[in-house]
Amino acid sequence: MNTEPNAALLQPLPSHGRHAIASEKLNLWYGTFQALYDVDLRIREGLITSMIGPSGCGKSTFLRSVNRINERLGYVRIEGSVHVMNENIYAPQVELVQVRKQVGMVFQRPNPLPISIRDNILFSHRLHAKGGGDVVQGTADEIVEQSLRQVLLWDQVKDRLRRRATELSLEEQQKLCIARLLPVKPKILLMDEPCSALDPKGTEAVEELLWELRGEYTILIVTHNMAQARRASEECVFMLMGRVVEHAPTEQVFVTPQHRETADYIEGRYG
Repeated sequence: MNTEPNAALLQPLPSHGRHAIASEKLNLWYGTFQALYDVDLRIREGLITSMIGPSGCGKSTFLRSVNRINERLGYVRIEGSVHVMNENIYAPQVELVQVRKQVGMVFQRPNPLPISIRDNILFSHRLHAKGGGDVVQGTADEIVEQSLRQVLLWDQVKDRLRRRATELSLEEQQKLCIARLLPVKPKILLMDEPCSALDPKGTEAVEELLWELRGEYTILIVTHNMAQARRASEECVFMLMGRVVEHAPTEQVFVTPQHRETADYIEGRYG
């Protein structure tokens, strides 16, 4: 199977603004296994971009490279560069805490802290405010309400803010995990299959939330759900065996893909 990407498709797409994420010749190894091959991607600021492809193709690895989670594994080796808002996050002078502040991440299963809903929202804000970082201003109550309103959760939880966050439904927990990121003013939200643990109603609620957050945040979402990728993104990246095969407006990827591999995957011939 030919998995070599078309160079023309890896050029920056026509842009109305900056690229929030730009990788160049990004290669990554887990020990001796190479997971990413020369990944060149330009993710436009303020849009929702989905990443699709079969399991093990490098989607989640790319996400974890953008906020440097992979570095926690001692056997990972990375070459190339990743720019976030025009700054190379792998440059020696870049502080990891500042990368994590700009780039928030939401995982497959909600991971609220086992403390109150209110304290979940304030946790990262307090952490970054102590370090003199640029964070949302206001009283604690104002910050909690503003963050929960942004994720369309305030009305459901405003009367139980002192309850443990783990008592919420899975849908509410996932929204809370997103809300927890917002007080530190991230530029980018990375979402690694954020709806995989949710029922259809919860999935619909999170997708609605993505469109509410679009524009104010750049959202990069990994999904195995083809219908979700088509519904909930404006641009789509198809990866295969650690390489970017195609990156184009979502409707183009699904209706007139430029590569046979993309069409085969979307039509269910493998993956």
